[in-house]
Amino acid sequence: MKRSMAGFSLIEVMLTLALLGLLASIAAPLTETLVRRGKEQELKTALYQIRDAIDAYKRAFDAGYIEKSLNATGYPPSLQVLVDGVRDVRSAKGAKFYFLRRIPHDPLLSHKKDDEGGWGLRAYDSSAQSPREGEDVFDVYSKAPGKGLNGIAYGQW
Repeated sequence: MKRSMAGFSLIEVMLTLALLGLLASIAAPLTETLVRRGKEQELKTALYQIRDAIDAYKRAFDAGYIEKSLNATGYPPSLQVLVDGVRDVRSAKGAKFYFLRRIPHDPLLSHKKDDEGGWGLRAYDSSAQSPREGEDVFDVYSKAPGKGLNGIAYGQW
């Protein structure tokens, strides 16, 4: 009487492992691209939120809701002002305008650099080609090195 052997042969196991390895090697770059695309979408959202808050501050300044000084450009002196709020000059009770709940951090930077979220700050009197900090915050940009999937450097988004 012959007993039949149950199970897989060594060749079948090796072939299966080779196919799984091939599929994994194909899926790895796709996964990296998906993760990178997700971080880039977070970057776009964070930049939109901060820039929208800066524009809202400027509109409130121009409308006379925020106290004006002679040398003020109408842009916030720092990003933290957008979170801390500014006094509404029309309110006798000292009500405040708040433009952001918190400063979003740059998702492409591996660590949180500072309270400003790791963003590069551009003053009103600096050019877009060579941004520099100053007495106000006219715009923000990412300090992350490299280019996005669209071929544009992150600092130029």
